[in-house]
Amino acid sequence: MPDIDLSRLSLEQKAALLSGQDFWSTHALEDAGLPSVVLTDGPHGVRRQVGEFDHMGIYESLPSTCFPPAVAVGSSWDPQVAARVGAAVGQEARALGVHVVLGPGVNIKRSPLCGRNFEYYSEDPLLSGHLGAAHVRGQQEQGVGASLKHFAVNNQETDRMRVSADVDERTLREIYLPAFEHIVTEAAPATVMAAYNKVNGVHAAQNRWLLTEVLREEWGFTGAVVSDWGAVHDPVASVLAGLDLEMPGPTPEHTRRIVDAVRDGQLDESVVDTAVRRLLALADLVTERSDGFDTDAHHRLARELAAECAVLLKNDDGVLPLSSGQRIAVIGEFAASPRYQAGGSSHLRPTRLDNALDEIRALAAGRECPVEFAAGFTLDGTGDAESLREAAVRLARSSDVALVFAGLPESAESEGYDRDTLQLPAVQVDLIRAVAAAAARTVVVLSNGGIVSLEGWHDGADAILEGFLLGQAGGGAIADLLFGEVNPSGRLAETLPVRLEDNPSFVNFPGEQGHVRYGEGVMVGYRWYGATGTAVRHPFGHGLSYTTFAVGDLSVAATGDDSARASVTVTNTGDRAGKHVVQVYVATDAGPVRRPARELRAFAKVPLEPGESRRLTFDLGRRAFAHYDVQGAGWAVAPGDHRIQICENAATVVAEATVSLAGDAVAQELTLESTFGEWVTHPVVGSTLLQELAAALPDQGMQLGDRPELLQAVQDVPMKRVVGLVDGNALDETLERLMERTRVAGRP
Repeated sequence: MPDIDLSRLSLEQKAALLSGQDFWSTHALEDAGLPSVVLTDGPHGVRRQVGEFDHMGIYESLPSTCFPPAVAVGSSWDPQVAARVGAAVGQEARALGVHVVLGPGVNIKRSPLCGRNFEYYSEDPLLSGHLGAAHVRGQQEQGVGASLKHFAVNNQETDRMRVSADVDERTLREIYLPAFEHIVTEAAPATVMAAYNKVNGVHAAQNRWLLTEVLREEWGFTGAVVSDWGAVHDPVASVLAGLDLEMPGPTPEHTRRIVDAVRDGQLDESVVDTAVRRLLALADLVTERSDGFDTDAHHRLARELAAECAVLLKNDDGVLPLSSGQRIAVIGEFAASPRYQAGGSSHLRPTRLDNALDEIRALAAGRECPVEFAAGFTLDGTGDAESLREAAVRLARSSDVALVFAGLPESAESEGYDRDTLQLPAVQVDLIRAVAAAAARTVVVLSNGGIVSLEGWHDGADAILEGFLLGQAGGGAIADLLFGEVNPSGRLAETLPVRLEDNPSFVNFPGEQGHVRYGEGVMVGYRWYGATGTAVRHPFGHGLSYTTFAVGDLSVAATGDDSARASVTVTNTGDRAGKHVVQVYVATDAGPVRRPARELRAFAKVPLEPGESRRLTFDLGRRAFAHYDVQGAGWAVAPGDHRIQICENAATVVAEATVSLAGDAVAQELTLESTFGEWVTHPVVGSTLLQELAAALPDQGMQLGDRPELLQAVQDVPMKRVVGLVDGNALDETLERLMERTRVAGRP
């Protein structure tokens, strides 16, 4: 941090530092030795603009490697993939004179319609948090700061700058905040970006509970909080809430309002000083530019990482990998004109761009596989769709295997707006069905940033490879996977539903009249489908391989009152090297709140040679078993049985063991406002309550004890109302004595 005496700066100078000097950089104070810090968009590459500026990817940027976006990295289930993306982005940022790259984005995929889902990892906070932390560490080890975004509950693009995300606290704590919490506490990002939206009626950029009480006081964040571009509405309220840097700048009016607020006593100058000190610390990121980066090496890295991310959804009769000598029909314009990234602020100018058609031809040449191509459809909707489809069908009929490249056009998904359907364009669905009816074997390769429906054509395809968006080297990665140069190892990081209407957010997304109600609570994604028994096309965690794996010999032991250790053996039982994702879930019926059928609590991606076995151990800490207790304002582990499940995916358990945990023994303090049911079930006085009632009120007390329907009827009635139904005076002393016992039991 520059050694700057803040007392030597005027209030106006300090207030000016709280917003940018232009679209992408902070103010410099050359006389004081304070350099300007350059921030720019990421997260899967460096969008460095040097001419006209914007935050929607409209104006040109300098070339940089487009690595697989978060939608793909999420499906890798591999923190090393995320770390290597982060490290490469950091290297390129240093070469391009960038000090903070905005990312990663770790918002939860609440609805598959969110237009920015391509930039987020998963519907699960644990998976998102571990991948995001790895990205941050990888990037910051290169001396380039990360900006964790979008904090918080930014799960849609519709009305994103005004909408209030109305979420109960348990849901916030268990679903929408944990990824941020894990990254802040484990990876210490240089900055956190406050989102556009409101959280329970208060703009995130001026939400003190979010930015100060949770982020700083609970999680210990010491970096700078920056606004999303244009997210500040009231600069004084934002500074008071804990925001340090408003972007973009300059904002003379907002600077004046901060100065006026200090002078009229609304804002203490020490609050401004604290924000300035946090911004001064960012100056440590300003270092000499590196000499550049190896574009060839980074392109090879992008290809290697992309192959880790694609998910083999279906592979009937081992149609993949392709065999030598097969006649291959490549169908679909996406094979020649790749869809590899999405629109908006993360849209990059790649250093080069592979297409799958050329890469398939290159690998096919050495295998004596003739390859022919038919466009099948056009990306802009022009052209004779029927003629294009008929030509593709003729080619498919004369081939041994047809590879159909389908997906969403870039215009279908972008920052700034949400999707309104999960369907592929109708012309592509018609093409897939026609080819599948004509070809001996049909493989569908998908390119899309958000999930798409497979209904209406899934059963007709022999194999489906979900590529999502794989970055600039995705064409080569797809060819590697199709020919078995790389064994598929991706797993779905979000559920593929049968119908959009089955999604838990369906009736509430994207809200109305300025509010979106998170009515599904903690039952997001696979948690909902498991709890309700709703059928899905492919579950969270699903993915196939060209080899087979066996998982067994599970052992589980408690390591404390609220923790456990699980060990399991995984074996490659096939004849190819491959990687298996071991997924560890926890299920329980213990405790006072409704829990999902199971929740992901640990995972590991394991490379194994044919016949190789490895023993894996997972330490499951307190949070693996806890729910957020709103009444106690903290995490609680319910005493009782907890089932540790090793799963193939969120719907398929392959091994299970039960561990009994003592959990939290702190008892609730009872009052006359507590319900009769809370009194009866209380661990300290519940077992004796009816006896005490019988002693104090022989007639009525015995009547309650002998008639369970009466107990049920008054279960949710506050005790003071129950007292009113009987002779209250006779109960006063008894209830006071019992309440004192709960007060004593609840003291630390």
